[in-house]
Amino acid sequence: MSSPSTENSNSREFVKQSSLYQEFLAEREEILKHKWLESERLGYDIGFERALLDWIRKHREGWRAARRQQQGPAGGSASPFATSVAEKKI
Repeated sequence: MSSPSTENSNSREFVKQSSLYQEFLAEREEILKHKWLESERLGYDIGFERALLDWIRKHREGWRAARRQQQGPAGGSASPFATSVAEKKI
C-alpha cells in the first residue's frame, strides 16, 4: 500500500502529463501574452480578468482552430468531429 504523499505525488504527475492540463497551460500563456500586449498598448496593467475576457471574446476561437489544425489527428488532441480545410474543399 502506498502512502498518501506518494499518491498525491502520482496524482499531480498524472495531471501535469494530461492533455487537458497541457491545453490549459497553453491557453493561459496566450492570455498572459495578450494581457502584456494590451497593458503596454494602453499604458497600464489591465489585469488578468479583463485580459481573459477580452482574449476569449476576440481570439480564443481562432487560436483553438489553429491549434487543432497544427496538431492534426496524429497529435491525438484534435476532435474527431473537426473538419479539416482540405475536407471542406471536396
